[in-house]
Amino acid sequence: MNIRSLTRGDGAVIGAALLLLIASFFPFFDFDGNCPVDSCSVSAWSRVTLPMLPTVHLLGLVAAALFVAARLLPGGRKLLGLALDQWGMVLCLVVGWAGLWSLVAVLIPTLDAPGAAADPNENWTLAAGAYLTLVLALALAAAGALSTTLAALKAPLLPAPKPAPYGAPQQGAYGYPGGPQPGQQGPYGGQPQGGYGYPGGPQQGHPGQPGPAQAGAPGQPGAQQAQPGGPAAGGGAPDPNFQPFWFAVPVTRPLFGEDGAPQPVAELAPGTWYLAVEQRGQALIAQTQDGRRGVLQDTSGIQRG
Repeated sequence: MNIRSLTRGDGAVIGAALLLLIASFFPFFDFDGNCPVDSCSVSAWSRVTLPMLPTVHLLGLVAAALFVAARLLPGGRKLLGLALDQWGMVLCLVVGWAGLWSLVAVLIPTLDAPGAAADPNENWTLAAGAYLTLVLALALAAAGALSTTLAALKAPLLPAPKPAPYGAPQQGAYGYPGGPQPGQQGPYGGQPQGGYGYPGGPQQGHPGQPGPAQAGAPGQPGAQQAQPGGPAAGGGAPDPNFQPFWFAVPVTRPLFGEDGAPQPVAELAPGTWYLAVEQRGQALIAQTQDGRRGVLQDTSGIQRG
C-alpha cells in the first residue's frame, strides 16, 4: 500500500468528511428564550435528531474510507459490480442530498389535531451545527463527484519526492549510516550492496559479470532452446542492444505480468529506483527491489538513473 497514490480529490473528500464529523458535535437546535433546564441545545448525537447522524455525518466517513480503500488496495476491487471509488462517489451524493433536507428538520413533531396547542418548535431554532452540516455535506458531495472528472483533483495529493542521484548515499540503505552494514543480515528480502539488480552490482547484458542463467544458454543444465521469432509478452520484440538502467516513475504506475494478465503484479511508486532489465517496443520489463518482474506499459516521464 502506498499513500502517495491518493489524489487531491481524495484529500478533499477526507477533509470534508472529518469536518462534517466535527460539525456533528455543534448544537443543531437551540432554544430561543429562557431555558428551563441546564442545557437547551441539541446536537446531531441526540436521539431526537435520528437518523440524521448515520445518514449524514457518519456516512461521510464511510464514503471517505471507500475512496482511500480504492487507492490503497490492489486494483480491480469491486462491490456489487461497482468499483470502491464509485461507491464512495454515490455515498457522497447521498450525504449532500440528506444534508440539504436536514435544514427542514424539526425537533418535536407537530400534530394537526383540533384544539392542539401552539407549535412546540416555535422557540427551537437552527444553530451553528445545522448550517455547518449543510455546507460541509454539499462540499463533500461536490468533492466526491468531481474527484474523478476534474483534472486538478486527479493530481497526486503528495508531490513525488525527487529520487537521489544514482549512486548517492541514501539514509537507511544497505551499507550507509542507519542501515545494515556489510556482513550483517539485512531486512527480509534485502539485497547486499553490489548484488545483482542494485546499484554497483552486475547487471544483465554486461560482459564479464555474473548474472542469472539465460534460457537456451549452452552448458546450463535444464536450459531450453529459445523459440525464435514469436512476439514477446508486453508488446514488441526485445531490443538486442538494450542495456539495463535504473529509473524512477513520476507518479504511481502499475506493473503488469509478462504473461499479459490484466491484473497488475506490483505497483511502482515515486521516490524509489527500479531496474529496467529489458525493452519490448515502448514498454519496459522492470524489476522491483523484492525481485518481482513485470511490464511497465506507460514509460512517459520516467527519470533515468
